Amino acid sequence: MNSDTPLYKRDPQAWREHLAEGNAKQPRKRVGADAIIRDGRGRFLLVDPKYKPDWDIPGGMAEANEPPIDAVRRELNEELGLHLPTTRMALLCLDWVSPHGVWDDSLMFVFDAGTLTSDQIEGLYLADSELAAFEFCTPEQARRRLRPYIWLRVSAALRAAEGNRVAYLHDGVPISNQIGEV
Repeated sequence: MNSDTPLYKRDPQAWREHLAEGNAKQPRKRVGADAIIRDGRGRFLLVDPKYKPDWDIPGGMAEANEPPIDAVRRELNEELGLHLPTTRMALLCLDWVSPHGVWDDSLMFVFDAGTLTSDQIEGLYLADSELAAFEFCTPEQARRRLRPYIWLRVSAALRAAEGNRVAYLHDGVPISNQIGEV
C-alpha cells in the first residue's frame, strides 16, 4: 500500500471509528407508520388522538432502529389491542413530509392492514390513554375529520390499494418517479 491509502483500509478498528463518526454526524429522520384498516362494509378505521386537534388513521412514530412495519404493529397493539401479523400487511405509500412548524422532515409509511372480521372489530378497545375514540368511517366522513395533508396521504394510499401498487408522495402529493402509478 502506498502512503495515500486511508488508514482505515489497513486498520479495521480505525474503519469502525470512521463509520461511527459518520453515523453520529449524519442527520436523522423521524419515521411514522400508519395503517388502513377496513371493516366488512368498506369503511376504514380512524382514531381520535387526545394530543391532536383532528382525527387520524391508526399508527404512530417508530422507535430508534425499529422497522416501520414493526412500529405499526406495535402501535396497533398498544393503542387498540389489535394483534396483526406482519405477513398480513402490505405497503401502500411512502410520503416524504417536508419540514413544517418546529418539525424537521419525516418519512411516513402507510400499510394496508386488510379487513377485520366482526370478532376482531368487537375486540378493539382503547388500550392506552392517547386515544379518545375510534370509529370506522366512509371516505367522505374521513375527508371531513382528517387534516387536509393527512387526507391527501390517505386518499393516495386508498388509490394505491385499488390499483395494487405503492405510491411515492411528497407532502401527500404523488410525484412522477414513483413506484407504480397513482
